[in-house]
Amino acid sequence: MISQPLPRRTFLRGLGTMMALPLLEAMTPLSAIAATASKKYPNRLACVFVPNGMHMPTWTPAAEGTGFELAATMEPLKNVKDSLLVLSGLTQDKARPNGDGPGDHARSASAWLTGCQPLKTAGADIHVGISADQLAAQMVGHKTPFASLELGCERGRQAGNCDSGYSCAYSNSISWRSANTPVAKEVDPRLVFERLFSSGDPSETAESRQRRERYNKSLLDFVMDDASRLKKQLGMHDQRKLDEYLDGVREIEERVARAEKVNLAAPTGGPMAQMAGAALPGYMEHMRLMADMMVLAFQADLTRIGTFMLANEGSNRGYQIIGIPEGHHDLSHHGFNPEKQDKIRKINTFHVTQLAYMLEKMQSIKEGDGTLLDHSMVVYGGGISDGNRHNHDELPILVAGKAGGTIHTGRHIRYARNTPLNNLYLSLLDRMGIPAETLGDSTGPLQGLF
Repeated sequence: MISQPLPRRTFLRGLGTMMALPLLEAMTPLSAIAATASKKYPNRLACVFVPNGMHMPTWTPAAEGTGFELAATMEPLKNVKDSLLVLSGLTQDKARPNGDGPGDHARSASAWLTGCQPLKTAGADIHVGISADQLAAQMVGHKTPFASLELGCERGRQAGNCDSGYSCAYSNSISWRSANTPVAKEVDPRLVFERLFSSGDPSETAESRQRRERYNKSLLDFVMDDASRLKKQLGMHDQRKLDEYLDGVREIEERVARAEKVNLAAPTGGPMAQMAGAALPGYMEHMRLMADMMVLAFQADLTRIGTFMLANEGSNRGYQIIGIPEGHHDLSHHGFNPEKQDKIRKINTFHVTQLAYMLEKMQSIKEGDGTLLDHSMVVYGGGISDGNRHNHDELPILVAGKAGGTIHTGRHIRYARNTPLNNLYLSLLDRMGIPAETLGDSTGPLQGLF
């Protein structure tokens, strides 16, 4: 057994590989484990974005408070209901035209986490504001190897006109490092995996990967000697936790490899190649791979802040996987056609099902007397409510996770009309120890969460 605590930043090392570890009991003095069980786990913040609005009649619960029942679209979340807050009445005013005319999709994405009115331009002079996730990254990102993690499932241009005179950067980005700088999201699962679980040296990572492929070895094969030495020093609980973590990394590595083979064998130029780039997996597996890697990054404390765009705003992706070949954006302009509305509801439910997959995975990972989900805050939603009307009030927003037991979950809360969405972000930033006084158009912390 280890007599002295392991450093929090302990890595498994191998040839061209350096892998972070999840938080282990051995990283805390034994005398302090009980006293710090609720404090040693950091709060994480993830923001998951969906485009084109929601079929609100099947999203919004009928009742308020703790006695609410999940509406049809949220039914896949039944196993994590007690960890949910459904928030109605929130508004992103800066996604409205406010004199700028058409372009609701571009505004809804760029304002979602900033609460700022984007400058209407298709040129290089883009301007909106810092996003909540990047404010958090600036304040606490130095505590982890990666300040933040930005993921997506569709590539997107950062220049050119994508929506009625608005730059493509607005539609394709929710994370903004500054008013003029969108943070590029990564859509290739292989690149995300190599970034998180390989050496930090790009040239060494490439060399390491080539060596693994040449000898048909897993990344884990290079660190197993180090892992075996470490396990001999760990208690039974930590040994089990380490094994579970390494199994999770190996599973993802194998899934990435399988997905690459499938897509490399597929005809080029198809919808997936056009939307997300060559050699990427099918859409559902793509989302789940990305979600799994964000979860593992949180578990290993590689980062505490992440954003995930399930699709770009205005995406016209078809959903053959659920029998809907029509484009999502086209269907969102349903004109109150019942058949189109039903298809929108099915697309919404499909996305929520992927969220449920991610949340249940977080709920399954034990941390002290709680779970990874208990020590997280996952915001899910978008900047448009009814896609047919392009309205930006009564937004579909939920928060999952208990922020270390400080958020009172299992409720549906309705706020006064036009309550700024950014008030929510102020409150969540406070749970991360970031006392921001204002963000975008916020008017103060959102009441009733804690």
